[in-house]
Amino acid sequence: MTAQPKPSAQRYTPLEMLARLVAFDTISTKSNLELIAFVADYLDGWGVPYHRFPNADGDKAALFATIGPQDRGGIVLSGHTDVVPVAGQSWSRDPFTLHVEDGKAYGRGAVDMKGFVALSLALVPDFLAAGLETPIHLFLSYDEELTCLGVVDGIAAMGKSLPRPRAVIVGEPTSLDITDAHKGIRTFSTVITGFAAHSSKPQLGASAVHAGALLAAELDRMAQEAAAKLDPSGRFDPPYDTIHVGKLHGGIARNILADRCELAWEVRTLPGSDPDDVPRRFAAYSETVLARMRKTAPSSTIVTEMTSDVPGLAPDHGSEAETLTMRLAGRNSTIAVAYATEAGHFQRAGLPTIVCGPGSIDQAHQPDEYITLEQLVAGERFMRGLMESCRA
Repeated sequence: MTAQPKPSAQRYTPLEMLARLVAFDTISTKSNLELIAFVADYLDGWGVPYHRFPNADGDKAALFATIGPQDRGGIVLSGHTDVVPVAGQSWSRDPFTLHVEDGKAYGRGAVDMKGFVALSLALVPDFLAAGLETPIHLFLSYDEELTCLGVVDGIAAMGKSLPRPRAVIVGEPTSLDITDAHKGIRTFSTVITGFAAHSSKPQLGASAVHAGALLAAELDRMAQEAAAKLDPSGRFDPPYDTIHVGKLHGGIARNILADRCELAWEVRTLPGSDPDDVPRRFAAYSETVLARMRKTAPSSTIVTEMTSDVPGLAPDHGSEAETLTMRLAGRNSTIAVAYATEAGHFQRAGLPTIVCGPGSIDQAHQPDEYITLEQLVAGERFMRGLMESCRA
């Protein structure tokens, strides 16, 4: 059934749509529901069906919409709606009001990645008028800047309540280069509970800080070991798995054995590396440290929780996603990037996936973030090429 627009259906240029999206303060720690409600109302106006996927707390939601035939899978245009914070950054203008000057559109999320989302939404009327044979799906997610888990419920529904797509394009800013590989990330929180005692009699307790220092040193040792195992492809910078301790905090005074310590750490793995290797070895070493603590404080504990799991993206040469985006973007080669995206979740579900979007990652997360108007025009040309390919 062809979608029927209402008389009140609103049409936006890509720049107008970008201004509307930037105006929503969707910093990852906040709700994105107002933005999703705006998109839903916009799609309702054009008669486009969609599904919402709320999070467990009900304060955020993803949205999946289908333009064209509803009985088959098509091409997914996937973009996240959340943005990184502006606090502590020196902005020269209101980050949530789009400002256009000297061929650039400034605003938080303008390039990462509301520019891609704006293009996808602004062209909905044209997608509808094209009489698509292959549907174009719009998938807007949340929490990409935190955990990359805002897509998982929607992905789980694909092939069930949603059609199973033929290919996925994740529109992170790549200057429309075709990205077929990135590292995976796992983040962890380790909480150590010791037993407080006077520092003059350490045999009466167990220092959680001492244990934390040992664990951090072991992670550093494993990091040095990993740095010696270079990726032979030469596509990544740095060309090895990385291990990093970002936080080590514990204790209340110099002369008290700390009864609590926390570590926040991460592992970034190349495609093909075993993401379980470091956590497994860390768990084994934790048992050694814990045994030492329990000699003087039997109640001691070490608990590690994985707080996020972002799978890497591995090359899938000749896939429909790669072939299609190369043609649309006019590229004949692919690149790898250092940052992670939601693409790995799609690929883990068996969906051919590529990362390709307008704008440069160099402008992402910066004060006075911007996307060039030239890149918006190139992105629109890419979208219109996709529309033509989906007509046949």
